[in-house]
Amino acid sequence: MSWQKTVLTPGNGTDMPAVGANVKIDYTGWLRDPSNPDHEKGKEFDSSKGRGPLATPIGRGRVIKGWDEGVLSMTLGEEAILTIDSSYAYGDRYVY
Repeated sequence: MSWQKTVLTPGNGTDMPAVGANVKIDYTGWLRDPSNPDHEKGKEFDSSKGRGPLATPIGRGRVIKGWDEGVLSMTLGEEAILTIDSSYAYGDRYVY
């Protein structure tokens, strides 16, 4: 798996961003926790809470590959969890 999307709130079902489109993303990043039975939501390492959404062109390599691909699969208003392997995120670099 490179990335997987779990939809929490469906979007409008039609308006998907094109490569290079400017998008705004509210996010919270967690490291996976191997001691947690489902390996989810370990240590929080970053969040847009308090700063406002991240504005970026999507699909152009400005964000991690998992976001570039995952966000392109979403529609306007969709809320989802993107579970992203390290090879599609920060690789072997330590995130803290």
